[in-house]
Amino acid sequence: MAEVTLKDVARASGCSIATVSRVLAGTRPVGAETARTVREAAARLGYRPNHVARALRRRATGTVGLVLPQITNPFFPELVRELEHALHAEGRAVLLADCDDDPATEAARIAEFLDRQVDALLLIPVDERRSRDAVADAARRVPVVLLDRGCGPGVADSVAVDNAAGMALVLDHLAAAGRRRPWFVGAAGTTTAAAERRAAYEAGAAVLDPPAPGRVELGDFSVAWGRAAVDRIWPSRPDAIVCANDLIAVGALQRLRQLGADVPGEVAVTGFDDVPFAGLADPALTTVRQPVSELAAEAAWLLAERSEDRISHGGAAPSRAIRLAPRLVVRASG
Repeated sequence: MAEVTLKDVARASGCSIATVSRVLAGTRPVGAETARTVREAAARLGYRPNHVARALRRRATGTVGLVLPQITNPFFPELVRELEHALHAEGRAVLLADCDDDPATEAARIAEFLDRQVDALLLIPVDERRSRDAVADAARRVPVVLLDRGCGPGVADSVAVDNAAGMALVLDHLAAAGRRRPWFVGAAGTTTAAAERRAAYEAGAAVLDPPAPGRVELGDFSVAWGRAAVDRIWPSRPDAIVCANDLIAVGALQRLRQLGADVPGEVAVTGFDDVPFAGLADPALTTVRQPVSELAAEAAWLLAERSEDRISHGGAAPSRAIRLAPRLVVRASG
């Protein structure tokens, strides 16, 4: 069966090919009655746009590459979903790559996307320092937006939650509950999320107890590390365990339950991110909620702005950094 063309739709609707193109592409305003006639003709004939031909005409592929550190982190799938929805609404498709927390693999995935001529890149960097060169090189070639984590000032546009504000919410909540012996369990390395949450704890924990800023254990963002960290700190009997993400917090809850600890009677446990299973933990996890849909919407907006800037000014505008307000979700764990 022959492919239905714009010429066929024009003939069936009694409109010019140019008018049909404007209606179906949405590039210029067309009268409501004319638009209705064209769309009805297109539907009747079964017209489908040829995205390859359109890409060749516009010198754009309509695709955005998305590189994640590790798709198994439960925070990322929800973010991917929201990004896909936000970009699909703009007529863009998302190509996804996982780099398994390895900067070398990350650089290779970025290069592969650039070779495929994606129009833009969304990145959650593996490491602030070791990801920087690959990210900076990509940002010189296509619009780039960093999500959740950064690579230092001026490298690329970025959007993330205000980690310091989120940790302040946790510490204020613990102080109001009378907790005075907190311990922070976080992740080593130089991702900005890990570093900012740790720094915010160290800056604010003295309000609960002067020695508290020094009570820090660092591992990685995993359930296993949460369990191991409890074994290290439980002999000192903290009355609050402040975790840098929900995976660590769930591991901490599991180990505390095995040890027979009363949560939250003896010790409160808090997380960060509010991943889907946080409310299903036992007990349900008090945590900081990231505004995931806002992160995705702002990222799509930044990509559009940077794309326009490249067209109008050759990409000379300074990089933008957007920080979104988090919200504390209080549940049974403390």
